[in-house]
Amino acid sequence: MTTPTTAPAQAPHTNAHIDPAAKVADAGFVPVQTRSERPSSYEPADFGAPTGREVNWKHTPLARLAGLLSDEAGDGFAVTVDLDGAAAHLVPEEDAHGEFFRPEDLPSALAWKHAQRLHLRIEADDEVAEPIVLRFDGSGADKRGFGQILIEAKPNSRATVVLDHRGSAQYAQNVEIIVRDGAALSVISLQRWADDAVHAAAHQARVDANATLKHYVVSFGGGVVRVNPNVELAGAGAEGYLYGLSYADAGQHLESQVYLHHKGPHTVGDVLYKGALQGESAHSVWIGDVLIGPDAIGTDSYEANRNLVLTEGARADSIPNLEIETGDILGAGHASATGRFDDEQLFYLQARGITEEEARRLVVLGFLSDIVQRLGIPSLEEELLAAVEAELAAVSA
Repeated sequence: MTTPTTAPAQAPHTNAHIDPAAKVADAGFVPVQTRSERPSSYEPADFGAPTGREVNWKHTPLARLAGLLSDEAGDGFAVTVDLDGAAAHLVPEEDAHGEFFRPEDLPSALAWKHAQRLHLRIEADDEVAEPIVLRFDGSGADKRGFGQILIEAKPNSRATVVLDHRGSAQYAQNVEIIVRDGAALSVISLQRWADDAVHAAAHQARVDANATLKHYVVSFGGGVVRVNPNVELAGAGAEGYLYGLSYADAGQHLESQVYLHHKGPHTVGDVLYKGALQGESAHSVWIGDVLIGPDAIGTDSYEANRNLVLTEGARADSIPNLEIETGDILGAGHASATGRFDDEQLFYLQARGITEEEARRLVVLGFLSDIVQRLGIPSLEEELLAAVEAELAAVSA
């Protein structure tokens, strides 16, 4: 399953260059700052080598991503995919080209060009009770691979899909998600890589009329993990719930650039990402962009990012943005907060005989479990809470 497919016929190639700051003076234009105007292309050559001054790269450690910025096919696919019982939902490779996905940066364009492709389809009116799990197991930090995944929920279907990434690799991945009329789909992307792994992923989703998408990004492992969800609420009554959880250790860089586009009328959007950081040079980046388009009347939308810094030397960058192009909405807002332990919470718990160490543990678990408990998979929730416990034990040891 390594033969690349062509781009969708309805999405012609563009020669737009992606905001290279090094050429601004010569070109005589202002770099793209508005998320909705970001150029896209299927051709890697249309994206200049990022310099770190571009708006979508300035918070990313490019030197550590170098292996995913070179237009080479790689030395063998680095990730083995275990379908874990999902084979019945796979469709022939030639149908995996997708409908609307357009790469917006160089790693995504390279993944489009070189990717191994999978198409997971939930048939109309099907209700899949158990989660469909795709397991990605990296074979080594010196291995580089590309992935292209299409997840399609046909009308009125119901399913949960889990993308579970482990092991070690340099892996660029595109995930296209289509939620057709009346369908309800949950997609959970788990990053539990080894410490030397590098993962750059672009998720693009379209949610049609009266359909619902719940999208989760959970990042615990990996040296550099950059998962950027882009969700369009295209149909009337579409709903999108975008949740994220990260726990950054010393030397880790965990990043998500989230874009929620309210396009259809009477759409509902909720974005909530939470992160904890501990250790020297632990770094998280969250950029949240919400666009309420001119036809998105009756929209109700909110986005928020909360970060808890547990030790000195950790850093969280949090940038919320909101564009509104119609005045006829129910509500819209955004919020961002980064801080240390709440001294009042600690005092309250210690005043009741709880040790300081246990009080800190309870505060962190309470802060992060808000996202964990939304997953709706008890076994996975237990795993993630246990992982948080292990992280806390490591810092207190």
